[in-house]
Amino acid sequence: MKIKSKKSIFLSAALTLGMSALTGQAMAATPVHNIVLVHGAWVNGNGWKPVYDILVKDGYHVSVAEHPLTSFGDDVTAVKRIVDMQDGPTILVGHSYGGAIITDVGNDSKVVGLVYIAAHALDQGETEVANGKLFPNAISKTNDVKKTADGFLYLDPARYPADFAADLPLKQAQFEANAQELTAASVFNSPAGQPAWKTKPSWYAVATSDHIINPDLERMYAKRAHSHTIEVQGASHSVYESHPKEVAALIEQAATHAVP
Repeated sequence: MKIKSKKSIFLSAALTLGMSALTGQAMAATPVHNIVLVHGAWVNGNGWKPVYDILVKDGYHVSVAEHPLTSFGDDVTAVKRIVDMQDGPTILVGHSYGGAIITDVGNDSKVVGLVYIAAHALDQGETEVANGKLFPNAISKTNDVKKTADGFLYLDPARYPADFAADLPLKQAQFEANAQELTAASVFNSPAGQPAWKTKPSWYAVATSDHIINPDLERMYAKRAHSHTIEVQGASHSVYESHPKEVAALIEQAATHAVP
């Protein structure tokens, strides 16, 4: 029986450790496969299509979570249902009010990273209304937000293009104004629970010409959450539609760097 020398045993062990390290690095660098996109108020999931197309082309499994905008609880339940359907680690992306939803649903064990697109990233007990008073938006002195008799809010369709989608083609913005999803006023006053961004990594896209959420409020959210942040110059609140390449790139960065 041939006995290995100490040198050969050492080399063999070193090679094994080296291969293990390389394998571990490769596993760490493997992008998260699942991405769930969450829309905000006064829109539906169709606005995500430009971003969706890029992500799918790049090989990701992408789900668009449609939620009813009838109450914060209803919306959280609807998005959580989509997260539950994912087959593994997931990146959760929220636009606008959708940020409040992912801040809650992001506590799910499948969620490994959060991406905020011109979105609210509330801390425990905060509301969108209260934070909006600290950082007033561009439409805070106008009467562009209307209310139905049964407590749902919507943007004046005549003002919607300028307020929500100033950097989209006018005809597209006008269509979205007349197809907007009315949103229960209660969702904007719902106090946040334990925020997922305190325990999970986050990424943030600030829309510098946003009229719906003050860009300085967006910057505050991003800084407080220690988010990896980009600023999309000249972007309206519809940044995910007007700048899909930048938004998709940020989501892919999250998918690449979040650790399952």
